[in-house]
Amino acid sequence: MDTEWLPVLMGKHLSGVAAANAFRNPAPPAAQDGGKASVSIAVDVQPQQLLEQPPAKNWLSYNGDYTGRRYSNLDQINVSNASKLRAQWVFHAPNSDSLEVTPVVVDGLMFVTSANDAYALDSQSGRMIWHYSRPVTEGLIDDASQHHNRGVGIWRSRVYLETDNAHLLCLDARSGHVLWDVPYTDGSKNYGATSAPLVVKDKVLVGTSGGDDGVRGFLAAFDAQSGKLAWRFWTIPAPGEPGSTSWPGDSYLHGCGTTWMPGTYDSELNTLYWGTSNPCPDFDGDPRPGDDLYTDSVLALDPDTGKLKWHFQFTPHDLFDYDATETAVLIDAVYKGEPRKLLAEANRNGFFYVLDRTDGKFVSAVPFVKMLNWANGIDAQGRPIRTDVEPTAKGTRVCPGFSGATNWYAPSYNPETKLFYFFALEHCDVYFKKAEKFQEGQAYYSTGVKHSPGDDRKRILLAYDLESDKPVWRYPQVGNGHGFAGTMTTKGGLVFFGDDAQSFEAVDARTGAALWHFNTGQNPHASPMSYAVNGAQYVAIAAGSDIFSFALP
Repeated sequence: MDTEWLPVLMGKHLSGVAAANAFRNPAPPAAQDGGKASVSIAVDVQPQQLLEQPPAKNWLSYNGDYTGRRYSNLDQINVSNASKLRAQWVFHAPNSDSLEVTPVVVDGLMFVTSANDAYALDSQSGRMIWHYSRPVTEGLIDDASQHHNRGVGIWRSRVYLETDNAHLLCLDARSGHVLWDVPYTDGSKNYGATSAPLVVKDKVLVGTSGGDDGVRGFLAAFDAQSGKLAWRFWTIPAPGEPGSTSWPGDSYLHGCGTTWMPGTYDSELNTLYWGTSNPCPDFDGDPRPGDDLYTDSVLALDPDTGKLKWHFQFTPHDLFDYDATETAVLIDAVYKGEPRKLLAEANRNGFFYVLDRTDGKFVSAVPFVKMLNWANGIDAQGRPIRTDVEPTAKGTRVCPGFSGATNWYAPSYNPETKLFYFFALEHCDVYFKKAEKFQEGQAYYSTGVKHSPGDDRKRILLAYDLESDKPVWRYPQVGNGHGFAGTMTTKGGLVFFGDDAQSFEAVDARTGAALWHFNTGQNPHASPMSYAVNGAQYVAIAAGSDIFSFALP
C-alpha cells in the first residue's frame, strides 16, 4: 500500500461529499459559482512567488509576505469608498469559538484552519472545496490545550499545518489528503503548537508553544518535499555552549524560550528573523541567573543551516513574561538621512525598538505606554535600565502587566505613509513569586498574577513614525481592553483591524479618522488580510467561530 495515503485510510480524512469526490479525483476541476469558474484547484506556488512583495491579489503566508509588514498593494478599496464596504460571505468553523487564523489565498482559493482542521474555500463565495479533519489532542496543557491554530504555509501544490500536539502535516492543496505527518517534539504534553508554518526556499519552518511550561525551545526546518528534518536550532543552549551560563545543571531542559509565532525573512541577506518567548520559570529568576539567553530575543538565523548570525535580547533576565514573539517587521527606509535596512518591533515590554537588521545593532527605543514601572528607559547598547520592581511572595504591582504592553496580534507598516501601526495595552498586574520544581504535565510559572486593583485596562491603536518618540496619532478603543485582534494596512490609505467592541474597522492610515465598521457579534482574536478575485478586492478577518469577507457593492 502507498503509505502516503495511509493516514487518510486510518480516519484522518475529509468530510462528507467533498471527501468522496476528492478521493476519487485528487485534482478536481475549477469550482463553479453560478456557472462561472471562480477558483482554480490547480495550485502551484513557486518559491519565487513567495518572494514577491508587497502582496496584491494573493496573500501567500501569515503576514502576506516575508517582510511582516502586512501591507497590501491593492487600492480598489480606499479612503473615499471604504464606507460602502459590505459583507459578502461568512464561513462558520464549528470546532472553535475563538479563531486566531489569518487566511491564505492563492488564485482565488482560500485556506483557513480551526484547531486541527483545515479548509479550502472559494474565496469569492465562501463555499467549501475540501475539509481535512483531525481530532484535537487530549491531555495537553496551557496554550496548546486551547487548540488554537493561526493558519497554513504553502509551497508548490502543498499546504503545511501545525497540529496542537506539534506535528507538521503536509496536505495536498488540491484535495486535502495527507501526504506526510511528522512529529517534531519528543511527545511531552508540555509541548504544543499554535503557529502557522513559514516556508522559505524548500524548507518549512516551525516552532512550538509551551513557553510557560518548562520545555526547551527550538526552531526546526523540514524539507518541504520529504518532511525530513534539515536542522534544529535550540533557543536554550546546552552546557558548554555559548550563552549557557544562565542555565546551571539540567535547567536548560526547562528554560522555555519557545518560538510560537511565525518569523520574517530577508532574501537579499538570506536571513531569518525569529522571536523567542520568556524564560522559565516565569516569575522566579533564582534558578536561572544572568541574562537567560536566548529568551526574549530576536534571532537572526541562516535558513539553509540554522546557524545563528546574531541575536538581540529585549528583556534580559525577564521576570514578567515579556515574550519577544511580536512580529519583527523588516523595513527599508531613510532613517536620519541615510538609507537603512531596519527591523522594527513593538515589544511586549513596553518599548518600540528599531534595529539594524544587517548586524543586529541597536538603533533606538522609545516607550509607547504610560503605565511602565519595571524599567526607566533603554541604554545606548539597547539594554533596559531596570528599576527594583520584581515579583515577590506578597505581590508586586508591575506595569505593563501579564498580557504585555502589546502582544502577538499583528502590527503593520505602510511604506507610503511611513507609519508603523500596532495596538498598545495600558494595564498593570500584581505579580507573585513562589519557588516551584518543574513537573511534567504542569505549567512552570512559579507562581502567578492577579489584576491590580484600580488599574483599568485600555487598548489603543497607535501610529508611529520610526524616528518619533510619540505616536503620530492615537485611536483609543471603547471596549474592556481584552481584544486580541491585529492590523493590516493598504495602498488604498487604510488600516483595517478588529476592535474591542466586536467590530471590524477601517480608519484613515494618515490621520486615524474612523471610516467604517461592521459588527461581527463576536470577539475578533485574529488579524485581517486582503486579496482580489476577478478584479474585485476583498478584505477578510476571523472573529469568534467565523471567517468574514467584505468587498464593495
